[in-house]
Amino acid sequence: MSDNKPSSFRAAAVRAGEQKRRSEPKIVQLDEGQVRDAYRRWAPVYDYTFGAVSTAGRRHAVEIINGGAGRVLEVGVGTGLSLPNYKKHLDIVGIDLAPEMLEKARERVKTENLTNVSGLHEMDAGNLSFPDNTFDTTVAMYVITVVPEPTKVMLELARVTKPGGEVMLVNHFSQEEGVRGWVERQMAPFADLVGWHSVFDVSRVMVCPDLKLMDRKALRPWGIFTMMRFRKEKDAATVRPEAAE
Repeated sequence: MSDNKPSSFRAAAVRAGEQKRRSEPKIVQLDEGQVRDAYRRWAPVYDYTFGAVSTAGRRHAVEIINGGAGRVLEVGVGTGLSLPNYKKHLDIVGIDLAPEMLEKARERVKTENLTNVSGLHEMDAGNLSFPDNTFDTTVAMYVITVVPEPTKVMLELARVTKPGGEVMLVNHFSQEEGVRGWVERQMAPFADLVGWHSVFDVSRVMVCPDLKLMDRKALRPWGIFTMMRFRKEKDAATVRPEAAE
């Protein structure tokens, strides 16, 4: 009688692999049009929904930035929720892809007389129009899971930041285990509706050799969001997104 254990093991492995593939979330790739559409829908209620949930993370990031000096670029400025919290010695520039969001940000700047905000521009985070080495600090809060090509955005953040300057991210990064991991996987197929990716591994932002990770910490509330601080190496060479393709 022949031993059929190896065949049984192989069959079990195949079944396990098939089951894992079926259980993996369907990842929806967002394009620029879907992002614009999602945030056009969000604009009227953003401040009272996700904006409220993200307040603690924004304030924490801005408090750190306020300890520095010079020019600051906020990528994904949205409705301008963080703008009143920057200290007046900083020169703040904001960009966003959604004109509806920017309209509310400009209203906020005017209403609150935010004279240190020198510009709000409609712009693609993966194709910034600023020259190399323009900003002392570049911050992207709740942005990197929204953009279609995170690698391009990270390279652009690094490019426009001065050598020795700082790139800061505040973002949601997914986890594999537990209830939270299960919920994130269930939400993954609806990225085009909610406007962001619920399944997004932190490795996707670790793509710039010239950015050295200085700090990483979970933020309140509940540790859902993470702050990452990178320092751009002083001898960094400029890398444009198209060179990385």
